[in-house]
Amino acid sequence: MKLQWRYFLLAVGFFTRFPVPSLPDFKESDLNQAARYFPLVGLLVGLLAAVVWWLASWLFNPALAVLCSMAATILCTGAFHEDGLADSADGLGGGMSRERQLEIMQDSRLGSYGAIALVGILLFKFEALSVLAPAILPFALIAGHALSRLAAVYMMATARYVRATGKAKPLATTPSRQDIVYASVFGLICWLGFALMLAVNQSALSAVHFLLITGLPVLAVGYWWRQLVLRHLQGYTGDTLGAMQQLTEVALYLGLLAWERLL
Repeated sequence: MKLQWRYFLLAVGFFTRFPVPSLPDFKESDLNQAARYFPLVGLLVGLLAAVVWWLASWLFNPALAVLCSMAATILCTGAFHEDGLADSADGLGGGMSRERQLEIMQDSRLGSYGAIALVGILLFKFEALSVLAPAILPFALIAGHALSRLAAVYMMATARYVRATGKAKPLATTPSRQDIVYASVFGLICWLGFALMLAVNQSALSAVHFLLITGLPVLAVGYWWRQLVLRHLQGYTGDTLGAMQQLTEVALYLGLLAWERLL
């Protein structure tokens, strides 16, 4: 248990700016064991977002409350995943060869493709969250952050890391079967828990409709992004994992909107 707690703290320290105690004898290879906790970190980030939204909604209008929530998640993660999306868009959009795409993605400057992707994803998040029913918005934030990080773990499990060095190199070992099971539990618990609540309070058919309508966009976007990255890069980088998180998070919000409209 002490070792697992260490791996969890490593995941928190790597992906967020939450303060964690110093860990003696740290080795980068320890992060290989932390993949199972990425969705759990997402649960914490989503919970923070939900609490900030709830507090802000007492003081501000719904749009400002959503902006406060988004700002909180960006601050607590250091825009880690947003940066990955922007770099991925610059690389895949601006490079004509695999080598040039990887080179562009390492450039710290923001290009036109990255700027468009970054502004676009933030606008999609803001618009989707602003029109979601307040009763399900906290659930959307928690489930969205957890499920999207699970999508990144699945990408790690089904593709190879393509750089010799990089910010995701310490994480680049393929997750074990046990890692994937743990990550799946943490990533799916909120989403499946909501479906179970629907099954109990309404009907099993309502739960199935919810799972299909909200899950299919996440699967479709995740599959599309994985295939695009594999076609261009023959594997993943840390930036493309960040992009996977951002894209599938928004996909879940859009799925929830569709589910609301079809109720």
